[in-house]
Amino acid sequence: MAKNSSEKMDNSARLRQIREVLSRHRITRGITPEKLREILEELGPTYIKLGQIMSLHSDILPQKYCDELMKLNSEVPPMPFCDVEEVISHSYRTDWHDVFRSMEETPLGSASIAQVHRAVLKSGEQVVVKVQRKGIYDVMARDIGLLHRAVGFLPPIGDLKNLVDLDMVLDEMWQVAQEEMDFLKEAANMQEFARYNRDVAYVRTPKLYREYTTGRVLVMEYIDGPSITDAARLRSEGYDLKEIGSKLANNFIKQVMEDGFFHADPHPGNVKVQDGKIVWIDMGMMGRLTDHDRQIMVKGVTGIAMHDVSMVESAVLKLGVFRGKTDRGRLFNDLKQFLDEYGSLSMGEVDIADAMQSLMEIMKHNKISMPHGMTMLARGLAHLEGDLVAISPDISMVDIAVSRITDHTLRNFDWKKELAHDARVLYRSTKKGAEIPSLAADALKELLKGQTTVNLNLTSTNQLSEVIYSSVRNLVIGLCVAALLMGSSILCTTGMEPTLLGIPLLGAVGFLAAIGMTVFLVLRYFINRRK
Repeated sequence: MAKNSSEKMDNSARLRQIREVLSRHRITRGITPEKLREILEELGPTYIKLGQIMSLHSDILPQKYCDELMKLNSEVPPMPFCDVEEVISHSYRTDWHDVFRSMEETPLGSASIAQVHRAVLKSGEQVVVKVQRKGIYDVMARDIGLLHRAVGFLPPIGDLKNLVDLDMVLDEMWQVAQEEMDFLKEAANMQEFARYNRDVAYVRTPKLYREYTTGRVLVMEYIDGPSITDAARLRSEGYDLKEIGSKLANNFIKQVMEDGFFHADPHPGNVKVQDGKIVWIDMGMMGRLTDHDRQIMVKGVTGIAMHDVSMVESAVLKLGVFRGKTDRGRLFNDLKQFLDEYGSLSMGEVDIADAMQSLMEIMKHNKISMPHGMTMLARGLAHLEGDLVAISPDISMVDIAVSRITDHTLRNFDWKKELAHDARVLYRSTKKGAEIPSLAADALKELLKGQTTVNLNLTSTNQLSEVIYSSVRNLVIGLCVAALLMGSSILCTTGMEPTLLGIPLLGAVGFLAAIGMTVFLVLRYFINRRK
């Protein structure tokens, strides 16, 4: 009972703090991308992480919000080393000195969910220890619940609340955050990534010390190498920057198109170079694409290359999840404009990250959400493009992607399967083609007999719907005015009592109502003309 009372007090204090922050930023006057970022930074590590996860949702959040939230600083004040010791000892159920010979008290980095310390095992091996923040799970669970309540305080001003189901976004963010807080999941990601890339000579992952890894502590090999964007150090160590960039892009495309399992956060701190190999670290945020999604992506890329709007539209409709009724005409026109912009460029000139972002904006405006893996891919591509600009800006990811897709298609091309498929298509086409003359004759007979019916599905634009609605409304009001005038005039010819100035009261009321409605229509007409 005392515990429940304490939790209620903590929740009340935190909710009060949230209200104070929202009030200080004058949330009732609307919300902007900059204001949202400042609020999250002020509320602390938990909200910073939530903001970073929100920035992945360019398929449902306005792009200006995503761009602003990507500026959130991932470095936060570190937790005291005594808390680090407590978390490790509690996870191991023994003193951490029984496992490590030494550990540096100053962390290599401190983020919202965990911080990283350099250490030495009893065996003398140099390692990195990733330690989850003390009590972070309970804190985030509480804050998510309070955020659901705080969503009700957001005013309907601005475009954020109107465009996005914030409760749905919070639920998905909590799911992603839970995965990041489970270091056993990250350890499994490292093993899976290593398995997919074991035959790639120039790629490796840090050695995982599985026996020392728990849900709250992860131990892996310490990588002492330059960051992928540290051009000066890479050159000083004799590396060819163009070769490094080509291998980086080639491996990432392989992860996406062949493995369907890719690093979704390849910022410079997560990609290093050691002993001539690209080392991918921090597997807490990984993206997945199903075989179905990858096949549709290939068709979409082919449609862009062939400037085929129908093929691109088909790929978008098969990939997307509909959040409402989609205007197919608007979607077709938007995709046509997209192809007019990018289809005229050579493959080497296309900025793949920019093109994908433009495509996601089209889907967002047409109320189509992307699968989670696609939103992760958009984020990963944006980071990777930044990495390539720093070391080898001449490299075209599109050329590499097309080359790899072509090679993969040729390697996996099944001639027997394709011939059997083409034979079935040819047989069906021939059979249906033979039926066309008889079907045409039947249609003409029905037309001559007057038995032909045509089903039309007509849709109108919002502007046309408003014009029709206004016209019908004004017509109804006009008929009501005419009826009131006629009825009141008839009443005035009778001797009905009571009277007002010698006129039957009911008739006088009818005349006043008719005059009021007429004045309303006239005023509305002039007001609409000024808009």
